[in-house]
Amino acid sequence: MKALLRYAPLLLLALAWELSARLGLVSTLALPPLSAVIASWIDLVKDGELVTNGLASLWRAGAGLALAIVIGAILGIVMAWWRPVNIVLSPLVEAFYPMPKSALIPVTVLWLGFGNGSKILLIFLGCMLPVTIGAFNGARSSEQMLVWSARSMGANRLRMLWDVVVPSALPEMLNGIRTALALSFILLVSAELIAAREGLGYLIGFLGASGTYDAMFAVVLTVALLGFIADRIYLLVMQRALRWQR
Repeated sequence: MKALLRYAPLLLLALAWELSARLGLVSTLALPPLSAVIASWIDLVKDGELVTNGLASLWRAGAGLALAIVIGAILGIVMAWWRPVNIVLSPLVEAFYPMPKSALIPVTVLWLGFGNGSKILLIFLGCMLPVTIGAFNGARSSEQMLVWSARSMGANRLRMLWDVVVPSALPEMLNGIRTALALSFILLVSAELIAAREGLGYLIGFLGASGTYDAMFAVVLTVALLGFIADRIYLLVMQRALRWQR
């Protein structure tokens, strides 16, 4: 019952979508009926187009995000722990963080072409900064009492880093990863719309250009659903990872 109430606005939105299209309140070219979109989604699944392109997109997003998490987390903690590294890298992070990451699409295509490499690189570069900043802020907020206690007990620098700083940085870092997760879908579709021969973004652009708008909306909804599922799964992972704090 609670879940039904929680997602009731989505059900109302779906009903309004269907009725507005069926009753002619909006043009079906601009907004096809939801039932037609669902029928097109089933057809795309049956002929394999959605599955093939979806797997290609998920591989790109997963690879880029995984690299961003590993390198961004290490970079953020190292910046917080070693002042010379922070002095060198902090201006670069501050300069690149507000820049629209989609502006890098032509650059990555120029470097790596239209294949997977350019998409993975774009997602990596765009998603690394939120992870880096989250890890940096979390590591900087480590309780000094715990650091001093570990040092007084004879722990070396690496031991303190692993036993004190990393656990302290985990909540902020996980929030940064959640931001990066959402950003990975945005960058993925943006890159595939502009420079790709397969993927969900490519499929959206192809179907839109050919005037198959019900199928185009089906792919758009698929991207939205994948993003929503990924976020829900990640929230469960976060809750498990932070259970020790309760």
